[in-house]
Amino acid sequence: MELKTIKKTKTELELEVIDENETILNPITYILSENEDVEYAACMTDHPMSNKRQLFIRMKKGSPDEALKKAVKYLDDEIKKFGKNFETSKSKK
Repeated sequence: MELKTIKKTKTELELEVIDENETILNPITYILSENEDVEYAACMTDHPMSNKRQLFIRMKKGSPDEALKKAVKYLDDEIKKFGKNFETSKSKK
């Protein structure tokens, strides 16, 4: 996965994400949209077969960089928790 910054302002961030699809971007977009400081978050593509996606974030307040970092950290924690719960449930059988 390669990331390129397309646009960055105080309230907006647009990234081009290369060689990745919505599998990772949709959960990030969802978590961002749950943040009350985020005005708008979306994952877009020009064509479904393209290997490029755009992640766009617009903030009501706060930094889009920080909101993205927070969303990724939250998802990382959730995946780790899921993995631990899975291992625990496997060992109980």
